[in-house]
Amino acid sequence: MPTFSTSDAPSAAPADRNHPQIDAANRLPGSGERALVLGGGGAAGNAWLIGVIAGLLDGGLDVTDADLIIGTSAGSTAAAQITTADPARLYADIVGAPAGPGAAAPVGGGRGTAGTVADLLDRTGRVIAEAADLPQMRRTMGAMLAAASAPGGTARWRATVANRLPRPEWPDRTVLITAVDTDTGAPILFDRASGIDLVDAVAAGCAGGFAYEIGDHRYIDGGYRTNADNADLAAGYERVLVLSPFGGRARTPVEWGTHLADQIDRLRRAGSRVETMFPDTAARKAFGESMMDLSTRAPAATAGFAHGLRLAGPLANLWR
Repeated sequence: MPTFSTSDAPSAAPADRNHPQIDAANRLPGSGERALVLGGGGAAGNAWLIGVIAGLLDGGLDVTDADLIIGTSAGSTAAAQITTADPARLYADIVGAPAGPGAAAPVGGGRGTAGTVADLLDRTGRVIAEAADLPQMRRTMGAMLAAASAPGGTARWRATVANRLPRPEWPDRTVLITAVDTDTGAPILFDRASGIDLVDAVAAGCAGGFAYEIGDHRYIDGGYRTNADNADLAAGYERVLVLSPFGGRARTPVEWGTHLADQIDRLRRAGSRVETMFPDTAARKAFGESMMDLSTRAPAATAGFAHGLRLAGPLANLWR
């Protein structure tokens, strides 16, 4: 099957209560027609996702009407945004924002800098390299990031995330936001039945550099579940579209079977039709050296919009 992977290269305080969780490890496959997978990718990746979705819409293809939307890390922010606001308006806000000096988006707790991003990549890379398997990696990663959390980090991060969402209420849609429980290493999914605010779910799912507290639980970024995309959660859906800002790349060893290519193979073997969109040359140039750099957002969104507009026609065969 041909793929549309077009990379040219091979405000209130958090809820103080316990809450129901969906254990992603034991979740039964869903069923439905169309699933949209929104991967992680920092500030640039979020803007690219919004641009792609707005471009597809401008070309006559509305992918926000998916039966299931899966959001990981920056993709969880995008999932909350496109289901509570018009993608065209979201895109216009990004490209119309005043251009400022380059600065790194916070990696968690509201205190991110370019230096801390590099340090985080180094520390998390060592955890991945030393882990024997995925469960051990998640447990060790959770313990390390929980220990790195600064006092007041949860409140600061929540305020940052709340500022990014058009509305604080869950959409009346099936949206899954991925995270990892730091105490157990268990992969967790949040949805509107989880008993917590949308802001808290997104903040937990985007906590890449520290642990986000909700009641008695602490969580880290959903990208630590398997990879930055978590496309395997679309199992059972007939048609799956994966938008992957990192182009399917993963930091985990290939033998763990967590890479996007492995997940797509399993989905297809189970009968799903799957297409992917990866950043093209223009987007990768827009991303620059760091996808956490806030100055990348407008050019990343612009590149994504052009890409989405270009593929709206071809992808209509999958979606409609």
